[in-house]
Amino acid sequence: MDKTAGIKCTKNASGNKRYLCIDLDMYGENQLIEDLVDLLDTELSKGDETISLEEFNRYIDKRIAGNV
Repeated sequence: MDKTAGIKCTKNASGNKRYLCIDLDMYGENQLIEDLVDLLDTELSKGDETISLEEFNRYIDKRIAGNV
């Protein structure tokens, strides 16, 4: 298999590397790729609405009590 199979780098009009496309079906089990995806997920969730642990626990308790 080609070392770069499943990885594509796209350049901008100036010829500088701009985008990296990685086939996660091929490389998703790679620890470095998993860490990169986790980092991106974390970065993308910045600014999202959050709740406290206490609020979350109350929500879960209500859900469980309602399904018992």
